[in-house]
Amino acid sequence: MLIEPRAHPSAALRVLAPAGAVVAALALCAALIAWTGTGVGEAYALLFQGALGSRFALAETLTRATPLMLTGLAAAVAFRAKLWNIGAEGQLYAGALVAVVLGGGMLDLPGWALLPAALLGGALAGSVLLVGPTVLKTRLGVDEVVTTLLLNFVVLLFVSLMLEGPLKDPMGMGWPQSAPVLPEAELPRLLERSRLHAGLVLALVAAVALWIMNTRTTWGYEIKAVGANPAAAGFAGIPVNRVMLKVAVLSGGLAGLAGAAEIAGLRGYLTLDLSPGFGYSGIVVAMLAQLHPLGVVAASVFVAAVFVGADAMSRTVAVPNYIAEVLVAVSLLCVLVSSFLVRYRIRRSPVNRRS
Repeated sequence: MLIEPRAHPSAALRVLAPAGAVVAALALCAALIAWTGTGVGEAYALLFQGALGSRFALAETLTRATPLMLTGLAAAVAFRAKLWNIGAEGQLYAGALVAVVLGGGMLDLPGWALLPAALLGGALAGSVLLVGPTVLKTRLGVDEVVTTLLLNFVVLLFVSLMLEGPLKDPMGMGWPQSAPVLPEAELPRLLERSRLHAGLVLALVAAVALWIMNTRTTWGYEIKAVGANPAAAGFAGIPVNRVMLKVAVLSGGLAGLAGAAEIAGLRGYLTLDLSPGFGYSGIVVAMLAQLHPLGVVAASVFVAAVFVGADAMSRTVAVPNYIAEVLVAVSLLCVLVSSFLVRYRIRRSPVNRRS
């Protein structure tokens, strides 16, 4: 067997490969569903119905997809520059914490300024949290995977401290949660009698803006060059360290904005279970999208649909909702294989014959 690179993979192959990977993942997970004694067709029909089959289901899926879009974009822009940001979970909580402080009226701000202050403050908190590890990486060569990962636990412990102390809601019935933000600091609902909020619009605008930046600006070219070969980029005159810092500000800001949007649009107050792992799931979303900003939108909706649909499916048939995690993981593996097959082709090696 010979493995050789494809000179020019076709656009159709690039589009069809991820779709085929998802179909392959569904086929592979069908064996697990059949093992439970449930019909595969029935289970997948219930999953689809629970995720997209009604106005309420669609709203729940898009609500779940909103923070995934922002954390997926955070991972995508960082990974494009080979900045391995594993700290989106902590950056999300840092953004949520600052959003609660600013949106709760702890600063003397006019009502119209509360929402912008909460969102911008949350984004800034996420940026600051990633700038530190990035400086350590560029100046001292410290592995950012370790520092960003460990900062997740530091931030969660600090949030727990604040919820048990200065930010604790006296009316919280003993459960550690913050006081709610003021109504002026809340994002509007997009659909009546649903939880879908304007954070979705922010995520979509961020995805389009990031796509334009990557394809139409000098900064996008610099990020791509630094990610491909930082030494060559520096030799060509690109300020590598400065580009990495800009990427850190943008990536951390997107993750922090995810936390602020969850507070302002969905929860209204901060608890330790604000995120069921949106920061880590954002890495999966970015890899499913192959770091493409618009692909992040589609991947976020897919992952959210799987989780929302699996919850609905498990209430009807004897398939545990853990199948969602398996399906997402298998989808990621299939996408990685498909991306390899897009870049390379496998040919049968010629048989050596003795004369």
